[in-house]
Amino acid sequence: MRTSVLWMNDYLLPPALAAEQASVLTALGLPLDGEGVAENGEVWQEIETTSNRGDCLSHVGMAREIAASTGRALKTAPINLPPVDAASHSPITVRNTVHEFCPRYTARVIKGVKVGPSPAWLAQRLIAIGQVPRNNIVDATNFVLFELGQPTHVFDLATLAGAEIQIRRARDGETFLPLGADAKSITLKQDDFVIADAKQPVALAGIKGGALASVTAATTDIVLEAATFDPVCVRASSRRHGISSDSSYRFERVVHPAEVDAAALRLAALILEVAGGTLCGGVVADGAAPTPARRIALRPSRCRTVLGTAITDARIIELLTKLDFEPKLRSDASAIDCVVPARRVDVEREVDLIEEICRLDGIERIPVAEFIRVRLPTPNPVERGTRAIKATLASIGFVESITHSLVSERAASIFLPKGASMLAVDDATAGEPALRTSVLSSLMHVKGHNQSNGTPSLALFEFASAFHWEINAHRERPTLAMLADACDGSRDGQSAYRFMRTSVERALRVLAGRNPMITFEPITADLPTWLLAGARVCVAGRDVGLAGVIHPQLQKMHGLDRAVACAELEIRSLLAEFPPESNATELPLFPATDRDVSAIVSESVTWNSIERSMHASALADLESIEFVGVFRGKQIGEGKKSVTARLRFRRKDGTLRAEEIEPRVASMLERLRQDTNAEIRTA
Repeated sequence: MRTSVLWMNDYLLPPALAAEQASVLTALGLPLDGEGVAENGEVWQEIETTSNRGDCLSHVGMAREIAASTGRALKTAPINLPPVDAASHSPITVRNTVHEFCPRYTARVIKGVKVGPSPAWLAQRLIAIGQVPRNNIVDATNFVLFELGQPTHVFDLATLAGAEIQIRRARDGETFLPLGADAKSITLKQDDFVIADAKQPVALAGIKGGALASVTAATTDIVLEAATFDPVCVRASSRRHGISSDSSYRFERVVHPAEVDAAALRLAALILEVAGGTLCGGVVADGAAPTPARRIALRPSRCRTVLGTAITDARIIELLTKLDFEPKLRSDASAIDCVVPARRVDVEREVDLIEEICRLDGIERIPVAEFIRVRLPTPNPVERGTRAIKATLASIGFVESITHSLVSERAASIFLPKGASMLAVDDATAGEPALRTSVLSSLMHVKGHNQSNGTPSLALFEFASAFHWEINAHRERPTLAMLADACDGSRDGQSAYRFMRTSVERALRVLAGRNPMITFEPITADLPTWLLAGARVCVAGRDVGLAGVIHPQLQKMHGLDRAVACAELEIRSLLAEFPPESNATELPLFPATDRDVSAIVSESVTWNSIERSMHASALADLESIEFVGVFRGKQIGEGKKSVTARLRFRRKDGTLRAEEIEPRVASMLERLRQDTNAEIRTA
């Protein structure tokens, strides 16, 4: 917030120089973020505030901090209002139908004002912080905003249909024209809240006043609004319509209902001073019942432990008194009972009071230990497993990618599961508003970008989450996504898929170990539309995701000129069990004997079924079965393929002879014929 050094000193006795104001506020956690000289010659300073300190978004708020820290007196402007006939009635009515959004709304009427230029002192205060004086009425509202931090607004009473103010939800399709020379009419939704008269909205609540009820040179009777609104709803409407203001900035950081009335009285008195007129009737208000003040007990012993200093009970009470917490020490001195000022919405717990004491007493008083003792945490299996997977994939040529979770609605819809809907940010200006439903959409964008910039072949992976909405619940899926074309430079999908399958197996072996079987079960029903062909990936019978070849249409959409294979794995449960159990075994003393076999089978027969049939034979001394390759051609026949597997045999107590292996292989092949109707080519 931009402050004026002279304006700040209006509330400090004695006044403080610019350097001292900046130094004290910085020490209190409100650092100086810039300074300069306004066009009227006054020094201004930009003071940075955190989002939970809305009470400091005003000159009085910051002066209160300086006074508490330096022992100065805090001066507040006197409010001199003429007596109002309690029996008289206000010419305006207020109806608040949304107390949860507007906890308190107040309105006062002043008749017979004279709109004109502001007095010099008022104009100078606004100019000093970069504001442009408009007229005495508008300038008075801005003055109160930057003096007390309470946004207010003024309506021309003559323009309010029915002399009525309603605080309500907007109606779908309702239009509103905000203030401003270049402002354009906006269309409202039910999620918006408005201040309306009997016919139409006259303000977007908490954000912007409307042009239809604005004060003009012809205005004589005005309605003074002072209220507070829900910060989340104000922020949502502000972003939805791309409209923000000094008022919305403060409402988004919470203005407490208990602070409204003092600012409303200050504004009424100020307008009567600079524009004349007569205050009619009393205040008209509507809202929720006031909430009781928050009470917190502070244990002095706990305060000393947390701060590491021997601060006394008397000093603690002194500091809390300066901050208006009304501290009272219990008779047994076990705790200090405090009442939190309404403006301090950031103070909720005992530790918050300890932080206040630390700020005011001086953080430099906390002793700094030369050494600290630390205990190393137990290694996290998920983190260790993730690192192991990353190292494995990097070793076989994959590059890790880190992408944004927001994508276009089109990209999200492609990967959307059946029966689910996408999640999107509520921002009409966002070009990519949807949360991705698959990390593959992000990887394809990266791959397409790299191809356009001269890197046609690139294997990518990313650990990230995908999101969707299903059965009235937000679903988040942590996944390992992989994307690659063939590593040998070929452009066909088979080669890309073989490389992807091998890569997936190697990655899963890191988590599952050598013993559990990793299988790829072809998807014959409910194949995702974005896949040309695919398989479910299972580890020891547990479904962990899918692998397959991206559909050519999706490939073309991203400008990819070669077939691309992918995998999307949900391996959180495997990561939680990392590292897998492993047993050390003695290295073999004797060489292995390999035997390649080729079988002609139907195209519908999968490698998994062939491998299972071979394992079912339970041959003695069979160490492993490996896939070698597949061949298709005229000599094989249409609708068939030749699959070659490598059998590895090894004995622990000697070298195997061919005559020992032959009958075992023959029995295996006979079973393969029965199970798959295979025709054996070589053995």
